[in-house]
Amino acid sequence: MDDIAFVALGSNIGDRERHLADARSRIEKISGVVILAESMVEETAPIGPVKQGPYLNQMIALGTSLPPAELLARLHEVEVLGDRVRTARWGPRTIDLDIVKYARTTWNSPELRVPHDEIDNRDFWQRELAELAEVMI
Repeated sequence: MDDIAFVALGSNIGDRERHLADARSRIEKISGVVILAESMVEETAPIGPVKQGPYLNQMIALGTSLPPAELLARLHEVEVLGDRVRTARWGPRTIDLDIVKYARTTWNSPELRVPHDEIDNRDFWQRELAELAEVMI
């Protein structure tokens, strides 16, 4: 594997735990990706202006040979398989997958910025990244 990607998983519709588990299972099957570690799952309040229920969130560390844009395309496929429907920005969803950062790679395109623009604004991401750092030592 060339790098480590940190991917945030979130769900706040339906069987949230099942959506996270299904996403992890599908991510494991992506060619060029290996799940190295998983944070604990935690419940968080929704972010943004849309009224909705709480999220279950988790961060995973992926060993990957995929560049960020290609990994994002594969993650979008996982979201589609998980019945993700893109409606309102920051709205409710069955599954949301965000590339939060890569260990050694940055990326800047109209579709994707790595590290993620919101990395410093999401306390739960900071906790999950710290947990993964401890596990991966």
